Amino acid sequence: MAPSRPLSLLSLVPLAAAALVATAGRGEGVDRAVLDAQRERVETIRRAAATAVAIFAGDSGGGSGVLISRDGYAATNFHVVQPAGPAMRCGLSDGRLYDAVLVGIDPTGDLALVKLLGRDDFPCATFADSDDVVPGDFCFAAGNPFLLATDLQPSISAGIVSGTHRYQFPAGTILEYTDCLQVDAAINPGNSGGGLFDAAGRLIGVNGRASFEKRGRVNVGAGYAISANQVRNFLGCLRGGRICDHATLGATVSSDAAGRVVVSEILESSDAWRRGLRYDDEIVALAGRPVRTVNAFKNVLGTLPAGWQVPLAYRRDGRRHELLVRLAAVHAPADLAAIVAGEQRQPERRQQPRGAAPAPDELPRQPATDQPEVPPLPEAVTGLYEPRSGFANHHFNTVERDRVAKAIAAARADRAADTPWVLTGRLEGGGEFRIELSDTQGLVDLPTGTSVVEAAADLDRNPLPPGSGGMLPALLLWRRLVTRGPADLGRTTYWGTAPRDPAALGTAACPLVDVLEAAVAGVEARFSIDENGDVCGIDLWTAPDADPCEVRLAPTAGGQGGMPARIEVRHGGRPFGLFLVDPPGAAP
Repeated sequence: MAPSRPLSLLSLVPLAAAALVATAGRGEGVDRAVLDAQRERVETIRRAAATAVAIFAGDSGGGSGVLISRDGYAATNFHVVQPAGPAMRCGLSDGRLYDAVLVGIDPTGDLALVKLLGRDDFPCATFADSDDVVPGDFCFAAGNPFLLATDLQPSISAGIVSGTHRYQFPAGTILEYTDCLQVDAAINPGNSGGGLFDAAGRLIGVNGRASFEKRGRVNVGAGYAISANQVRNFLGCLRGGRICDHATLGATVSSDAAGRVVVSEILESSDAWRRGLRYDDEIVALAGRPVRTVNAFKNVLGTLPAGWQVPLAYRRDGRRHELLVRLAAVHAPADLAAIVAGEQRQPERRQQPRGAAPAPDELPRQPATDQPEVPPLPEAVTGLYEPRSGFANHHFNTVERDRVAKAIAAARADRAADTPWVLTGRLEGGGEFRIELSDTQGLVDLPTGTSVVEAAADLDRNPLPPGSGGMLPALLLWRRLVTRGPADLGRTTYWGTAPRDPAALGTAACPLVDVLEAAVAGVEARFSIDENGDVCGIDLWTAPDADPCEVRLAPTAGGQGGMPARIEVRHGGRPFGLFLVDPPGAAP
């Protein structure tokens, strides 16, 4: 990986370099290394500035954004786009104004995604690993403070990272800034939503808040940016046009007399409780990151979307335990919808809060109930906005679902739709198995007996084989998804992205994969689809409060005609079976 902070830009270009060059005519007498470093710095800032977006929300003001893809997706703040509604105008440093449409929002994390229209070759920023950022690193912000950029040329402010992993309480509003970067680069009203860049011009955060002198809107040298890694975690959900929610463990923590972070409250309905977490257990790590303080716990949790499964390490009686827990949503969907609709009331959190404290002066204020009506959509946006409950813009959910459907169709190769699929092999614990899947039924022969599920039946009534939580229904839906596509499966939507291997979360070996969600025949299922278009995981619920059947499919290096080489099945946190599938000759 390229170094995150080139020393040449910092050590060879002091802040006085520009003044020195200006007073030295064409640079006579100035060390060439200084001039070269200055040119490099100027060029780096020019490239980053080209990705800066000036967002105009009509009479409601505006803010900033940053382009993150060639086809025009730009990240910004929720509080920037909320007054604008589903359509807005955006300006770039090329001097042009572009129509833009709202894609997805994260009201709790103060994130939003918009899409600029009219081009497919926009300049875009490259993400850095924000966990590599340390205090003292050079940084610069690009945005539109005070809406001064009437010529659409962004303002640049430079400084250093003055703190990392900052946590700020959500009291007075649902906005919760967790694990953010603190900088002394000037962040003023209007900078909200713009990019924060490192010395190499890579995106390390999205600017969102700043501390101001209490009697005026004057920057005091403490600005805060949502980390690039948090943005990356929520990007899949945002691209799917959703109203995203953040995660809760279903437990609160506190520091004991010895300074340990221990569980102080826990909901018995939470997955953490079902997996074995109890009062007074010491939290050691969450999602691959160490937890040494209460704020560290809140910081990690605040960067995670609801529904993710993550590793949790805890210590009890001196013994370390490790498990995977599924994170619930912080809010009820109706509460998030109320905030998005502009209602004044403070929503109740469905799970235990992560903290509470007096609200700082710089918190964005709750919108009033008398929001102006959304004006008619511009012609350029017509057909790109579809309101639907639970979504900021359902149109983009369809776009993402269809993209994944095409990838699945391209990967299915010779997996026939009109003939049964037959998989044979042996169980890791001993004995042979045979699985047959067709349009009409699913069958599995195991050493313990034979199970059959009718495909047309209510699948929630047949979670077979016994003890699996629904392995056969999950495999039947897998076959239908692959052979018929999402549209034929049932009510299927794009859920977002999630870790392919939650146990490896926090490492480079844990990519995020697309997830489709379906409700069909009395069950709910989520399908994880890898970069090759192969289904690599299925989670199936026969009831909302039940433990899901978790099926993990591992393809062979050679593809094996699209069939998996291994099928691992778990239920209730316990292994049901590991199925080692015979080579291609034994399956169609």
